[in-house]
Amino acid sequence: MTISGVALLAICTLLGGLLGDVLGVALGVKANVGGVGIAMMLLIAARLWLGRRGWLSHGLKLGVEFWGALYIPIVVAMAAQQNVVSAVEGGPVVVIAGVGAIVVCFATVALISRLGGPVETMDEIEEREAHARDVSRAAAGNPA
Repeated sequence: MTISGVALLAICTLLGGLLGDVLGVALGVKANVGGVGIAMMLLIAARLWLGRRGWLSHGLKLGVEFWGALYIPIVVAMAAQQNVVSAVEGGPVVVIAGVGAIVVCFATVALISRLGGPVETMDEIEEREAHARDVSRAAAGNPA
């Protein structure tokens, strides 16, 4: 069934590429616009859809996870490299827009983290759980 996971990944990749090309034509750009992102969203949606219907076998899940783990970093790195080359060739306005988008993303992450409130570290969680176990053992009369 691992082959089914590869087939699902291939279908999502082909559909994502096709939709990215269609989006590029619709926007008047001679490039694939967001094909990799669309493919990944399709893969996530397909996996969730199959899981909800009980059709996501263990082998299919392993195939999707394995190839998805290999596919995503490689293709995203390739796409990022192409985007950087295109941006630098496109002139300073494109570079300024890219830097501005990064600054906005960093600011948004900082804002969300501040609004989220205090966060427990893994050490604090483990310490709290160990303390709760010790208390429950002591209450049961088993000190070990």
